[in-house]
Amino acid sequence: MLKVIVVDDEPLARKGMQVRLKEFTELDVIAECSNGEQAIEAISRLQPDLVFLDVEMPGMDGFTVLKQLQQLNSPLPYVVFVTAYDHYAFNAFEVSALDYVLKPVEPERLKQAVEKAIKVARADDSRLHKGQLAEAVARLTGDDADNILQRLDNAEPVVNERYPEAISIKDSGEITRVPVSAIEWVDAAGDYMCIHTRDGQTHILRRTMKELEQELDPRLFVRVHRSAIVNVHTIAKLQMLANGEHQLMLTNGQAVKVSRSYKDRVKQVFSQ
Repeated sequence: MLKVIVVDDEPLARKGMQVRLKEFTELDVIAECSNGEQAIEAISRLQPDLVFLDVEMPGMDGFTVLKQLQQLNSPLPYVVFVTAYDHYAFNAFEVSALDYVLKPVEPERLKQAVEKAIKVARADDSRLHKGQLAEAVARLTGDDADNILQRLDNAEPVVNERYPEAISIKDSGEITRVPVSAIEWVDAAGDYMCIHTRDGQTHILRRTMKELEQELDPRLFVRVHRSAIVNVHTIAKLQMLANGEHQLMLTNGQAVKVSRSYKDRVKQVFSQ
């Protein structure tokens, strides 16, 4: 059975969630919390497998709860966010939560979330998921979780207009935050990304080029090849080679090949 904690500042919401969760024999609700402080204490002490976490709570919201747990190095459970926000706005949270359900909670939607939690738990993927959850929360909220919530309250876009100021890279049990502004260029090496920074370091990140490209501000970074992304501020010149192909020369002396399919994107940089 999965040990479950329900966190919501509304008593009726907590009661309703507990009643519905009793229908699942695979779940055991071991505690309920009415605010963020209680949630942090209960999660740290009881170490549940799954938490149904309300996003908007007075005093300490759901994002802050996760950030505090991360700072305490407390084991992170699977998280299903519970929120009254519209579905389109909640796309911002999908990368950092196992799932989400909207208020008022519909039985079928709750069933889907529970089944997903059970499936992931049975796959014994907790270590990977919890690491992804910690990194995603850091990337999404940055240093100010309230700012994200305010943008959602105002129905402002989150995913397409807000880009992280740093990228979290996990290596040998450590997580390093690399400032995006320090990245000069990125190239693919098999299943890994090599992130080259202006201090001469190379950081290895396990993520696809497409995923990384979506996290970087297109005003600052340009895809020049299926296996390369370049910071526009590091571009010194565009060269045409004897064979008709193009390459970029960066300010650090690095040459980066430009593929034909991305040539027009690169030329746009020089027209700005």
